Amino acid sequence: MIDEFGTAEQKKKYLPELLTMDRMASYCLTEPGSGSDAAALSTTAVLKGDHYVLNGAKAFISGAGTSEVYMVMARTGEAGPKGITCFIVEKDSPGLSFGKKESKMGWNSQPTRVVTMEDCFVPKENVLGNIGQGFTIAMRGLVGGRVNIASCSLGAAQACLENSVRYTNDRKQFGAKLAELQNVQFKLAEMATSLITSRLMVRKAATMIDSSSPHATVYSAVAKKYATDRCFDICNTALQLHGGYGYLKEYPIEQMRQQPKIQEGKLTPPGYLGPPNPPLFGLPGPGPPSLDGPVSGYNSD
Repeated sequence: MIDEFGTAEQKKKYLPELLTMDRMASYCLTEPGSGSDAAALSTTAVLKGDHYVLNGAKAFISGAGTSEVYMVMARTGEAGPKGITCFIVEKDSPGLSFGKKESKMGWNSQPTRVVTMEDCFVPKENVLGNIGQGFTIAMRGLVGGRVNIASCSLGAAQACLENSVRYTNDRKQFGAKLAELQNVQFKLAEMATSLITSRLMVRKAATMIDSSSPHATVYSAVAKKYATDRCFDICNTALQLHGGYGYLKEYPIEQMRQQPKIQEGKLTPPGYLGPPNPPLFGLPGPGPPSLDGPVSGYNSD
């Protein structure tokens, strides 16, 4: 986001340490009252002198309390997407605070907290992009973010498949290795097929982003949905193949199965690709403007 929309000064200040991960940044869009309906956010930013004063709260923020930089979307103008502006908020900004670390089903190595701004003062030079451009910036961030989430699912699914192959070759039932039973072989083959197709989908979306393709928005959403759905199925099958042992915490399957379920709902709810937007798919009908323009023929490549 800073790389694409930041000023030369912002890039010089933030990018070197963010790229080396000496500093971390968190994406702050979701609010307690607005999740997928991001344009309805209620966090406000009011200009006072040479600072903006931010008030509001962001929910389910990954890395909150640990990250040094926060990309905060706040309302500076009218209702709807055109009234939203993006701010770079540093951790030590006056008025910025963090809630308790949420106890989650998985992804426990990554802290998740509420981020609260109460008369939080942010310098004018920390506006990212233009005033009113925040929604566009936020949506751009989601394009790469969805590929990131899908990639995380691939890792869990790969580990589940590898563990399942090992386990079914070690475990014997009915006088034979589980892996020698045809039904088990079918399940392993289906797991491998789903993993390979998911990986290809994610890599295709990543290639679209790298090449600045006008189709990147669609492909990242489709890849995220497809990969997280299929990878959850892979992990669930792995649990079944492990039988009762799959439920024990000493076996890695129990934890791995939880990860894709969380990733399935991050950035978009399960089965949801984004706001109704027929023009995005080259179809007639009203809808919010596409970031990349109409994508008629998006299947052609």
